[in-house]
Amino acid sequence: MLVLLVGYDVTMRYLFQSGSIGIQELQWHLFSIIFLLGAGYTLKHDEHVRLDIVYRSRFLSDRLRAWVDVFGTVFILLPFCLLIIYTAWPFVHQAYLSGEISPDPGGLTMRWLIKAMIQLGFALLVLQGIAELIRKLKIALDKG
Repeated sequence: MLVLLVGYDVTMRYLFQSGSIGIQELQWHLFSIIFLLGAGYTLKHDEHVRLDIVYRSRFLSDRLRAWVDVFGTVFILLPFCLLIIYTAWPFVHQAYLSGEISPDPGGLTMRWLIKAMIQLGFALLVLQGIAELIRKLKIALDKG
C-alpha cells in the first residue's frame, strides 16, 4: 500500500504538478506504523540488531546465549519499552484532548492516532519480549 501511495504521489507531483500534503503525511505515518508494529515481528524472527561477532562466536554455548538474551530482555528491552509506553501516554492523551491536527494546510487530522501507534508498537514488543523471555529461560535452565 505504501509503495502504491508513494508512486501515486510522485506521479501527481512530477507529471501533473499537483501534490498533496495529506498524501505525504500519510506516507510518513504508514512508514512509522510499519516500523513500530514490525519491531515485535523482527524480534520473533531473531532478525533484530545485535553484536553477532560475540553472540554467534564459538565461545558462547546455546545456553550462555540464552542467558545473554534473558539478561538483555529483563534489564534492557522490557524496562525501555515500559518507559516509552509510560512516557508516551501524556503525549497521546494531550493530542486526543486538544483534537490535534497537522499544522500544514491540507494535512491529516486526528494526530493522536499516529501517536498512539508508539504505545501500541512498544506494547506488542513487550508481549513478544515476554514470549522470548519464556522461551530463552527454558533453554537457559535446561540441564540437558
